[in-house]
Amino acid sequence: MDNNILHINNGGCVKVADIPVLAYDSFRTLTIELMGDKARHCASYFAYPCGDGLRLMMCIADDNAHDILVFACDVEKGAKLESAAKDILALERYEREIHENWGLEFEGHPWYKPVRNFFPDKYEFFKMEGEELHEVGVGPVHAGVIEPGHFRFICNGEDVLHLEIQLGWQHRGTERLMLEKKRLIERVLLAEGVAGDTAVSHSTAFAGVWESLCGYTPDKSVLWARTLAAELERMANHTGDLGAICGDVAYQLGAAVYGRLRTPIVNFSQRWCGNRLGKGNVRPAYAPYAFTEELRQQLLSDLAAYERDFLEMCDKVQHFPSVLSRLERTGVVSKEQAESIGAVGMAAKCAGVSRDIRASHPYGLYAGLVEPVVKTTGDVLARTELRIDEVKQSLRIVRALLEDMPEFDGKMQSAGTPKADSFAISLTEGWRGEICHCAVTDAEGELAAYKIKDPSFHNWMALALAVRGNEISDFPICNKSFNLSYCGHDL
Repeated sequence: MDNNILHINNGGCVKVADIPVLAYDSFRTLTIELMGDKARHCASYFAYPCGDGLRLMMCIADDNAHDILVFACDVEKGAKLESAAKDILALERYEREIHENWGLEFEGHPWYKPVRNFFPDKYEFFKMEGEELHEVGVGPVHAGVIEPGHFRFICNGEDVLHLEIQLGWQHRGTERLMLEKKRLIERVLLAEGVAGDTAVSHSTAFAGVWESLCGYTPDKSVLWARTLAAELERMANHTGDLGAICGDVAYQLGAAVYGRLRTPIVNFSQRWCGNRLGKGNVRPAYAPYAFTEELRQQLLSDLAAYERDFLEMCDKVQHFPSVLSRLERTGVVSKEQAESIGAVGMAAKCAGVSRDIRASHPYGLYAGLVEPVVKTTGDVLARTELRIDEVKQSLRIVRALLEDMPEFDGKMQSAGTPKADSFAISLTEGWRGEICHCAVTDAEGELAAYKIKDPSFHNWMALALAVRGNEISDFPICNKSFNLSYCGHDL
């Protein structure tokens, strides 16, 4: 079997010619066989033009072996192929995207609906018939100020029987722009903008791919700065979401306190790199903003004040009966459901699936620093408590980093130029979950394909499953407990 698989590590780069290319039947059979092991999941599955046809690229992360299994398949344009998703449901969205982007047909696919609906007036939503059933539509521009998204509920009275989520009615073209834009800074800015609240983790994934393609190894100060910035990003977003969860259950004290506590974290990022969301703080090959002793003392002081109030507020939330009554047993996603849909990050860990790239495929300075936080109840309470525990963990990680602060030389570095005919993959663990960036270069070392996967690509289905059997009034708190990205889904 290993003759048909190339094993590479996170952040690895290989020659395209070294990647095994299989016939589709063998490609499909091998994929199903490998993903039968629950320690493995699909990190990325995409197509790109190759010769006169298309190449399918499969990347399966093995959390036990801590490597990534890569193999490929060449097919004709417009080919009709037997669906692998009918056997491995977690592949269903990948196949739908490949069909939508490149026109391949996957016969026997369980639900052949658009990933990104370019023609919303022509799309037929799922229907259920019955005199007591009714539909509730939310969207198509959800909440008026964020990304396009439509939520179609089928209800029996107040009880939700089914939720269909239809996103991405514009297709931003981020991956296409990665190929069209030739300046490195333009590509970095595109990576930062995949999901604005995850600028650090996406730009770190891009930097990992670019450095790998160039054969460049960043020094400790660069990795240290990225690791610190990522944990501050995690703390800020988890804290803000805790406030939003409190707001959705009308616990205004929690909403106010958590909202206030997010501010010093993002303000520190502003002081460090000039941007509250960490934009500009990650660049290939170097750390643009030195971390000084003055910043170190400021952050230690900020964390001390933050931790005191954070722990006090968490104690109230975790023991307040009226809050717990709204969080417990609401929006449950089972372990079996999480595994079947290929959930990552919070959606997986709250359902008992230990899936955290920082531990299973460590990058930066994460090796040995992270023990994944795992809950088992799969409800809104689990997603709330996971945020609390991950913030506590981030506090420990940040303080450990501050104890071993490296020297920054402050010099702008270049990673060099990408190697020709190469493939690179970089995984990071954003605060929502697993991020994957893949790149392929051509014979001149130019990008021939660039593929981005945000954790929301996997996890919107988890929200649709979570609301089944709940009252429709529970949807806002279920939605906020995941807080998935619209723009991260629409690439």
